[in-house]
Amino acid sequence: MSKRSLTLDAELHAYLVAHGTPPDDLIAELIEETATALGGASTMQIAPEQASFFTLLARLLNVRTGVEVGTFTGLSSLAVARGMPAGSSLICFDISAEYTSIAQRYWERAGVDDRIELRLGPALEGLAQLPTEPHLDWAFIDADKENYAGYWEALVPRMRPGGLLVVDNVLWSGRVLDPPEGRDHSTAAIVAFNDLVAVDERVEPVMLPIGDGLTLARKL
Repeated sequence: MSKRSLTLDAELHAYLVAHGTPPDDLIAELIEETATALGGASTMQIAPEQASFFTLLARLLNVRTGVEVGTFTGLSSLAVARGMPAGSSLICFDISAEYTSIAQRYWERAGVDDRIELRLGPALEGLAQLPTEPHLDWAFIDADKENYAGYWEALVPRMRPGGLLVVDNVLWSGRVLDPPEGRDHSTAAIVAFNDLVAVDERVEPVMLPIGDGLTLARKL
């Protein structure tokens, strides 16, 4: 148990990104516009190494049907859609027309808007309208933490065997280790969610220290 992941400072993180698949001009522009236009809210955007990881995963899994809960300005969906073949379908749920208007511009510029469908409104209601049989190759959860468990329960039965669920912010800046009496609602929800996934016999999960913590769970 002595082996563990490195703590990344800014310089080492930049090295990591540069020696993987660094952001191309379009993704770099999206990251910059999000930071400039939205200030502190831009921290909701996934990390650049997550974006290249998602594209790789989509290609490896041959993702053709996917769902995203929490789209923000579109980096995660853009990354996944780039790894999907033409004619595929990625349904994105979000409640913000402001944030997703940025996403839509970049989907179009990337030439992947034909495979992405944006549905504005509460995601739990939208997920309930999806076909109930197992059909999804991919699902990404990155929205309000208090509803993570609800999103999970809506999505797991809809995943095909071998499909992949991906969940962001599962380490929550380390606050998952806060004592119970010191946890806010979001932290408590993440802790409870992580405990739920760890014992869910429908999936094979692994938690990775990428970005703010990323859980990958393969549907059995």
